[in-house]
Amino acid sequence: MLPQLESHLPQAIYNEDFAYCEPFVGGGAMLFFMLQKFPNIKQVIINDINVNLTNLYSVIKENVDALVSELKDIEREYCGLIDENSKKEFYLKMRNLFNKQSGDKLRKSAFFIFLNRTCFNGLYRENSKGYFNVPFGRYTNPTICNEDVLKADSELLNLFNVQILTGDFRETASKIHSNMLNFFYFDPPYRPLNATSSFNTYVKEPFNDECQIELAHFCNMITEHDNVLWMLSNADCSAKNPEDLFFETIYQDFNINRVFASRAINSNPEKRGKLTELLICNY
Repeated sequence: MLPQLESHLPQAIYNEDFAYCEPFVGGGAMLFFMLQKFPNIKQVIINDINVNLTNLYSVIKENVDALVSELKDIEREYCGLIDENSKKEFYLKMRNLFNKQSGDKLRKSAFFIFLNRTCFNGLYRENSKGYFNVPFGRYTNPTICNEDVLKADSELLNLFNVQILTGDFRETASKIHSNMLNFFYFDPPYRPLNATSSFNTYVKEPFNDECQIELAHFCNMITEHDNVLWMLSNADCSAKNPEDLFFETIYQDFNINRVFASRAINSNPEKRGKLTELLICNY
């Protein structure tokens, strides 16, 4: 998606210093693209409701060498196991430790990366109790410790002194810079394309239609600032069902673009592949 996202970026950010904010940072692909592309970013705020994820970003920023060391130990033990059953047992043990771990951010962050690299489809998902519950992925030779990438990420997070928040997306409004252009990129949990696709969140807190409407209200609110530009990604529900004009209604005052995306994660292989997504902008 990055080339298409780039093609829809506002021209203004190429011409002046600006503050950048991602209220749903997720995997951070857009974040690290922006940090590499725009040296004129003067303030960076990232946020996510998933405390395990934001703790991981903090550890990568502040203690990457220790994280790499932990991951190498895990990788050595996991890759030393011969058969799939042994690896699955190790995975389930680590998943249990991850869900029970509380105070040690470093170890839990190492578990987080291990689970992401070895679970089914690389998915992060929690049950209603907040426990990570994705099954074993059966990969032959996963890369558990990508030292070069982790250290490059750490360097960028420190170079731009990225501020890492944990909480509701609306809390980022307080970080709007009054004397500078602000650019927000929103990548919330996508709205299901149909009624049978009930999955709309990766953590225990649901992101339902009410939340989508609250996000639209938030976008309206920050647009009242004459120095705030934003772009938002979401599912193209009306492409699946022409009568489903949910996003066309709640974002009727803004520009709605359609771009092609490749979906790699879906329990149904027939639902992977090319389809359109929405890019909504206030410019």
